Amino acid sequence: MQKWYGSAGICINEHKEILMVLQGKPGEEKVWTVPSGGLEKKESFEACCVRELREETGYEVEVIARLKIKEGTTYGIDVEVHYFEVKVVGGKQQIQDPDNLIHEIAWKSAEEVKGLKLSFPEDRHYLLDLMGCMLPS
Repeated sequence: MQKWYGSAGICINEHKEILMVLQGKPGEEKVWTVPSGGLEKKESFEACCVRELREETGYEVEVIARLKIKEGTTYGIDVEVHYFEVKVVGGKQQIQDPDNLIHEIAWKSAEEVKGLKLSFPEDRHYLLDLMGCMLPS
């Protein structure tokens, strides 16, 4: 079985809000996620992260730190996703996704993240932890 490789960027602003995108294919339920996408040929995971943030949100970002690598099976596909902490260094909020899967860009508070329908629900606790908020077990 082939493995899918990608990167995700986690950007938390000075108000402790996290940058998220609403995504989904036409006719599909739309769900929230942090900006992310697949690795292109000869691209580093860091470069993938920066490119995906620019494509999905319009923001230019700088990678601050490696956070984690998530491996497993998602939607029946073996995946390896590299998560990075990023900060906005330029650009402006606008959707320019070449795949036309992004429908909205928003900064979400921890309270909002608790109730969002997420593309990857297993990430909720991790995101809230990074935002300084813990969900009860």
